[in-house]
Amino acid sequence: MKYNVAIMRQPANNCMDGLTSVDLGIPDVSLLKSQWERYHEVLSQLTNEVIVLDALDGFPDAYFVEDVAVVTPEIAILTNPGASARTGETEYMDETLRTFRDCRKIRAPGTLDGGDVLVVGKHCIVGLSERTNRLGAEQLCAILGEYGYRGDIVNVSEALHFKSSVNFVDEETLLVTEACKGLSCLSSYGQLVVPTDENYAAKVVWFNDSVLIPQGFPKVEKILLEHGSQVIPMPVSEIAKMDGGLTCLSLRLTK
Repeated sequence: MKYNVAIMRQPANNCMDGLTSVDLGIPDVSLLKSQWERYHEVLSQLTNEVIVLDALDGFPDAYFVEDVAVVTPEIAILTNPGASARTGETEYMDETLRTFRDCRKIRAPGTLDGGDVLVVGKHCIVGLSERTNRLGAEQLCAILGEYGYRGDIVNVSEALHFKSSVNFVDEETLLVTEACKGLSCLSSYGQLVVPTDENYAAKVVWFNDSVLIPQGFPKVEKILLEHGSQVIPMPVSEIAKMDGGLTCLSLRLTK
């Protein structure tokens, strides 16, 4: 799949007040913004259009735009984020997405974070986590089922989101952590396994034949290079302090 549009949102000045489950210290906001700018620069080199939305001071996590929507070639589904501090973010994404797709919504008491949703071709895998419950996952699978997608629902055991552990690096291959390599719903794909001491580096983004990877993880970089991937290391030290990764900084879609 070739993406020709990416949607991003600028980090707010109070982005250090966002949610985090890791103890990596308080991020340097200036450095975080420069890392976000580098991501924006790379996406702008790889695709035709990058839409940058204004920061939302009332939502310090809102620059993690992937959590508020799931976008396929047929439809956009606005999520219902599982953290109460983020539940208002979807209304600020609605208008933008409606310029590209019809939109549906996940309804309470269902909860869903986009970071728990991996779509590969016509296969949707949803992870149950602290942010995504079964009702939300079932709603998503039902909506996508109308468009011929098959859905699998799995438990997230080791990380905040499913895509903290599993992401695709081409149309047939996944990068997976040790904890997820045995999932039966992944058995039809080739799998590259992340060394346990570099688990964070599972948060990669395959974007128009390039794989954006977190900087500073040489084992994963070597695995991907040997696989034949075109690798672009990206600085994410401050983003990681807020539970973030490369996957959640953009929504990628085709016109």
